Amino acid sequence: MQYPINTSKKSKMNHIVQNPFLYVMAVPGLLFFLVFSYFPIYGIMIAFKDYNFAKGITGSDWVGFKNFDYFFTSGDFWTILRNTLVLNILFIVFTTVAAVMIALMFNEIRNKYFKRISQSFIFLPYFMSWIVIGMIVQSLFGGEEPMINNWLQNIGMEPVNWMFESKLWPYILTVIRVWQGAGYLSIIFLAAITGISEDLYEAARIDGASKVQIVLRITLPLLVPTIMIMTLLAVGKIFNGDFAMIYAIIGDNSSLYPTTDVIDTFVFRSMRQLHDFGMSSAVGLFQSVMGLIFVITANWITRRVSKESALF
Repeated sequence: MQYPINTSKKSKMNHIVQNPFLYVMAVPGLLFFLVFSYFPIYGIMIAFKDYNFAKGITGSDWVGFKNFDYFFTSGDFWTILRNTLVLNILFIVFTTVAAVMIALMFNEIRNKYFKRISQSFIFLPYFMSWIVIGMIVQSLFGGEEPMINNWLQNIGMEPVNWMFESKLWPYILTVIRVWQGAGYLSIIFLAAITGISEDLYEAARIDGASKVQIVLRITLPLLVPTIMIMTLLAVGKIFNGDFAMIYAIIGDNSSLYPTTDVIDTFVFRSMRQLHDFGMSSAVGLFQSVMGLIFVITANWITRRVSKESALF
């Protein structure tokens, strides 16, 4: 079996013939994406049809862009769009910063037992159900006597009616998201850091560089491509509100909708009342198209700044 590094001088067919096992190994991955990512695209038609379960997708009547009207003409459209973007930007920025700092911290820990125990504790929240996290949040901020208020009163501060203060919840949700996701993301960054050649660190130490200088001049610059790739992947879902998180924590508390109602929760509430598959498909298509545009734009900007950090 041959694995030529440069195949530019050979035809594509000759390359396949000479390396058949290499292409056979790619078949399971291609089938997975074909079945679970490309075949479902057929369902996009529902967004443009008055879907009738008895008639099926192809038999239902075409209605053009009528299914999009209820979302774009809704009086809450701009509020929901702003909440979705603001919350996702806060989640991406602060989770990434926290994950990088955790990865840098773990990279400096030399006691392997302390390092493993610390990683387990930081990684644990990622495996917790949002329902469980929602119950913890309710015990802290909900009920007649929230636990947070008891702590505030113990240090001489006034209690806060958390469940009616919508302006505070973008910050609270950001803290919860960082606590839940930063540990998982830090493992990816730590893996990238451990891949950096030890010779670079050794040369820096011989030149008398301090630990801070090594982090700023070697670790962080070489970590930038991984940070950019993870950020670009997150940007692709920037129009998708985290329904499980938002609904498990906020639920149907309309007092917090001004800052926490996102596209997914809005659609869920609407579908509970209307039971219209066409409308939910239209919103899903809108989120996917906008996510694709954002990823292509962010990737184009990244290529202009650093070609090695771009996805494609």
